[in-house]
Amino acid sequence: MRKEIYLAGGCFWGAEHYFKQMAGVEQTEVGFANGHTENPTYKEVYTDTTGYAETVRIAYDDEVIDLEFLIKMFMKAIDPTSLNKQGEDEGTRYRTGIYYTDDADLPTIVRVLEDEQRQYADPIVVEIEPLKNFYPAEEYHQDYLDKNPTGYCHLPVALFEFAKKARKGDL
Repeated sequence: MRKEIYLAGGCFWGAEHYFKQMAGVEQTEVGFANGHTENPTYKEVYTDTTGYAETVRIAYDDEVIDLEFLIKMFMKAIDPTSLNKQGEDEGTRYRTGIYYTDDADLPTIVRVLEDEQRQYADPIVVEIEPLKNFYPAEEYHQDYLDKNPTGYCHLPVALFEFAKKARKGDL
């Protein structure tokens, strides 16, 4: 069955590219989630006044890849103890978050983050909220690293290779 989850992991170019590598991810789209204005542009979100986080919408086949696996993989791509900063990118738009559309997903999300917390001395600061809104980013941001293979990305290339090979039973 096809499901969706929205993950904010810093700059959405690298996060999207990372998730696209995974078997079972059927579609990705970068955009802005959980802000308080309508139809924001990248330029507006960049001001950190709209409340939005750079986010990737992930549509996946839950028979191939499940939510637990996606959240565990998400945690490998972020510093979950860093508030409003991933890599060199700083600001509320770069906060980390898990935004769900199905209330049945919440127990899995909470359980995985509680398990992950055992690996960190500092508290995990990943937002867990229902998705309030999502607006796709401009076309030039979609599949950015496919279009611009040498473009900026805070994630290491080795992480993309890891994502290509990772399978549900591996983690």
